[in-house]
Amino acid sequence: MASHPQAADPASVPRATQAALTVAALGVVYGDIGTSPLYTVKEVFAPATGVPLDALHLVGAVSVIVWTLLLVVSLKYVLLVLRADHHGEGGALALAARVAALMDGRPAQRTAVLALGVTAATLFYGDSLITPAISVLGAMEGLAVASPALAHWALPATVLILTGLFLVQRFGTARVGTAFGPIIALWFLTLALTGIVQIVQTPAILAALNPLAAVGFLVDRGPGLLLVMGAIVLAVTGAEALYADLGHFGRKPIARAWSFFVFPALAVHYLGQGALLMADPAALQNPFYRMFPAWALWPALGLATLAAIIASQAVISGAYSVTRQAMQLGFLPRMTVRHTSAAASGQIYMPAVNTALLLGVLAAVLGFGSSSALAAAYGIAVTLTMGITGLLVAVLARRAWRWPRPLVGLLLAGLLALDGLMIAGCLIKFADGGWFPLALGGLLGLGMALWARGRQRLLAALRRDGLALDDFVASLAADPLPRIARTAVYPSADAQTVPQALLHNLKHHQHLHARNLVLTVRFADTPWVPAGQRLSVQPLGQGFWRVGVAFGFMEVPDLPQALDGLAALGLPIEPAATSYFLSRETLLPQAANGPSAWADRAFAAMSRQARGVAGFFCLPEGAVVELGTRLRL
Repeated sequence: MASHPQAADPASVPRATQAALTVAALGVVYGDIGTSPLYTVKEVFAPATGVPLDALHLVGAVSVIVWTLLLVVSLKYVLLVLRADHHGEGGALALAARVAALMDGRPAQRTAVLALGVTAATLFYGDSLITPAISVLGAMEGLAVASPALAHWALPATVLILTGLFLVQRFGTARVGTAFGPIIALWFLTLALTGIVQIVQTPAILAALNPLAAVGFLVDRGPGLLLVMGAIVLAVTGAEALYADLGHFGRKPIARAWSFFVFPALAVHYLGQGALLMADPAALQNPFYRMFPAWALWPALGLATLAAIIASQAVISGAYSVTRQAMQLGFLPRMTVRHTSAAASGQIYMPAVNTALLLGVLAAVLGFGSSSALAAAYGIAVTLTMGITGLLVAVLARRAWRWPRPLVGLLLAGLLALDGLMIAGCLIKFADGGWFPLALGGLLGLGMALWARGRQRLLAALRRDGLALDDFVASLAADPLPRIARTAVYPSADAQTVPQALLHNLKHHQHLHARNLVLTVRFADTPWVPAGQRLSVQPLGQGFWRVGVAFGFMEVPDLPQALDGLAALGLPIEPAATSYFLSRETLLPQAANGPSAWADRAFAAMSRQARGVAGFFCLPEGAVVELGTRLRL
């Protein structure tokens, strides 16, 4: 199992390494927000928003976009949220785990915080579906500009590209990933250059840099403000990636890439699109591609396609990571996780997630049919996740950072006002497609709730029907059994009761092993568990030990490797003389009917589809014995 590279002191990281991390962050972190210019301005001036396409409103709208980028990304995420790491890791689940750890003695608040983290995780899947669909489809719509005769190929080309992207996931992204940074760097340079060309021709657009232009525009919109915000929020979709990828690159490379490269390029390009539309309102059909001369359209289409693929890859990889975190925190059943890099533990591939995402993305592309239609569905999941992040950071500022109450109140009010405006702007698009990511998130949230509830009931059933382990061990002194000179490991969800596999083994074979380890695995609410805190051992006598193993929610749960550490605790394990006895439960609902029967049946069905314990915990194939048991919930 590859060890996690702990975050180093920024002062000790060589400048060359910092530079490399900054370039790498460009490719992974900023692909999503970097492709927003493909569709944002066009949607701001779509007929549904009612914004007139004239110089005054162009200046105002572009000003709102630029200042939204400053407030949401620069101020909220770069200066504030990136500080809220959890042992170097970021993302809504990691943040929720950190805040929940501060709620000792407050079980209701702890549950609420974890529920917010799970909600944000489920909403992320909506982003993981829509980002590939809208990014690639937005790029392919350039075919209509490059050659109107090819316009009808935009949809089939999008389907082919996305299908190919998901099919190659099994091979890993290590080699392709080295090229992501330079390609996205070229993309942002192109955005900046095209923007500068248009600004030089129509410098009046520079009035958009005045924040008063943004304020005047928003006030002027009156009741139509939310319609405009629902479109402008498209410019900041992808901002959550700054925080989600914190553990991969560190705060400084992500902040530097944004402040010195990404934000200037985006700001200049949005100003350029505004300048283009001031000079040629007919360019609204596709302002991004209209910024290129005819000879550059095909290269621009190719570069936009590559950028869209990279943006899609970032959220696909993020979906794998979020799924693994949720799975190891106990909110999802075990699934197959394949590691595609021997050097980087974070590079994983999950076949079930990949298949579900592919089907969902293709359904979104074919169901909505255009980037404009997808834009109606885009934003709700992202803004709700951003709102949850802001709320949890405010709690963290008070409880962990010890900020004064007035300052935290001011922070919370500002975040709620900013996020609330964007959320409201997206919610009004509910009937036009905004229901899609919310329905998906609700379905996933229900599945997670059913799984967490089922695990609690399963553990209660084991305790109800099981024998006390301490009493069982004590009884062996009066009635000794034959022993064989091997070690038996009994993974169990409850360390206080006799594992079902042990009872069945004893029933069928009428003997015990010389050494018996009743082993319980615990996934901590931290990303990584230090080696010194991995194992705990309690001798019970009569050749029995109670062993606890702790893993972080970002770690590979390799049990044999973890048990190698028992030698340092006076309990050496010989792998060739060790057998793992697993209990495969057949779960039976308590009642055929009733308010909880359907939930029990759903949990039982998910349990049958869950990955086996042996594969999940990396147990050697030739050393595993599975024994079946029927358990009524």
